[in-house]
Amino acid sequence: MRRWNGWGDDTQDYPLPEGAAHFLEEALGPATPPVDAALEDVLATAPPSRLPPHPLIVTDAETRLRHTRGQSFPDWVALRSGRIGPLPDGVAFPTAGEEVRELLRYARDAGARVIPYGGGTSVVGHINPLPGDAPVLTISLARMNHLESLDEASGLARFGAGVTGPDLEAQLRARGFTLGHYPQSFEFSTLGGWIATRSSGQQSLGYGRIERLFSGGVVETPTGTLVLPDFPASAAGPDLREIVLGSEGRLGVITQASVRASRLPQVEAFHGVFLPDWERGREAVRAIAGAGLPLSMLRLSTPGETITTLALAGHDRLIGALERMLALRGVKDEKCMLIIAVTGWEKVARTALREALGLCKEHGGIHVGQTFGKQWHKSRFRTPYLRNTLWERGYGVDTLETAAPWERIPALVTAIESALHSALADVDERVHVFTHLSHVYPHGSSVYTTYIFRLAADPEENLRRWRALKGRASEAIVAGGGTISHQHGVGVDHAPYLAAEKGALGLGAIRALCAYFDPDGLLNPGKLIE
Repeated sequence: MRRWNGWGDDTQDYPLPEGAAHFLEEALGPATPPVDAALEDVLATAPPSRLPPHPLIVTDAETRLRHTRGQSFPDWVALRSGRIGPLPDGVAFPTAGEEVRELLRYARDAGARVIPYGGGTSVVGHINPLPGDAPVLTISLARMNHLESLDEASGLARFGAGVTGPDLEAQLRARGFTLGHYPQSFEFSTLGGWIATRSSGQQSLGYGRIERLFSGGVVETPTGTLVLPDFPASAAGPDLREIVLGSEGRLGVITQASVRASRLPQVEAFHGVFLPDWERGREAVRAIAGAGLPLSMLRLSTPGETITTLALAGHDRLIGALERMLALRGVKDEKCMLIIAVTGWEKVARTALREALGLCKEHGGIHVGQTFGKQWHKSRFRTPYLRNTLWERGYGVDTLETAAPWERIPALVTAIESALHSALADVDERVHVFTHLSHVYPHGSSVYTTYIFRLAADPEENLRRWRALKGRASEAIVAGGGTISHQHGVGVDHAPYLAAEKGALGLGAIRALCAYFDPDGLLNPGKLIE
């Protein structure tokens, strides 16, 4: 069963190697985990539902609790401490678009607010009920998860929007196709959620972000049903798909979506390269991205992340041998690890890899084969489970991300990491910070930063620490010319910084769109925009 107060299936774990535990203690000091609330105690505090009965809506306390929070740091503090805040008053599991339309009519008549729910993996507060007098209805798309059609000639697959990543891939692969969209939340996140938050998969360099993969679909809005036809391209005015992408449940409920699938690749391989330092690593990746090679991923770690990754790997003898070999070839303490993925036709992939490795070599890179790439690929969806392990050892973890043109990347990374390092100086707490470039483009890159800090016994103090960290880093992003989100969306956590990016006119246009499709303000209030 899925954990109610952490990440993932409760039969899965991510043990921390002993060497990694020592590494963290040296970096941050020994820690003591806070006391977790028990499920039965939290359920006992659930208030009664305020919704009138409806045959499609369930109102038991546990179902409501399991749909009340996502995976942000404040969500974890709430769930672990038992200080949950508002619960949805009911959860519906429609099986068809007509049932969604019925639920929207019911919500309007009941004066309720509606939260569309995909996989519950938001890390910025998309699915949380906010305090207020109106009852809250959460609409889960979990039962709208089937492959509706597949046009094999065009590679167009239409799914119910509640399909999760593994189920989507399984249904496509059975027919010889793949979508290739692999966000870290892949195990639980859904197609509709990817569209509503403008998701980006780890291999977006090859397959594209969700906006390239999303071809059309159906959105049930309070004003009516918005149908987005499938076209390979169109010059018929503004593209209405673009107003649905990133709409975060404010315009309607996405019930069906067509995606542009690819034939299964002949080969796929993940190779490791170590660059001598951050500057040469960054320049190598920029050169590869600019060359337009048909790769599916470039993932470059800073020296700090490289050290942390090797420490967490737990294979001391293997890592020791690697470091001795690299040192002999001049790649030492400032080394940066790069993972290169090639996917596609064998001859094309082989040529692309050779050219990419050649560009790495020009910048001092050393190719170390597939061992590290395979290990990364094997663990890429297990990493979120490490949050459970670290919390239970007394350490909090959060991530943030942005994107900017290449010329801003060096200063932006420095500013973000500096802001995080000093954010808890008032309580004399250290912060362990590390970064990688996760998605690269010819004209810029995303920046993905992880920060770890010690938890306090008091949940309010943990929230205060997180707000200090998040606030300082977000201000650094805005000041450094980065977007407030490359792939996580806005939700509530990033909403205060949206005006700096969109401007007053832009925010006014978004508000006007919301008012057109949802004139009574039923849908997901407080998310994306005030």
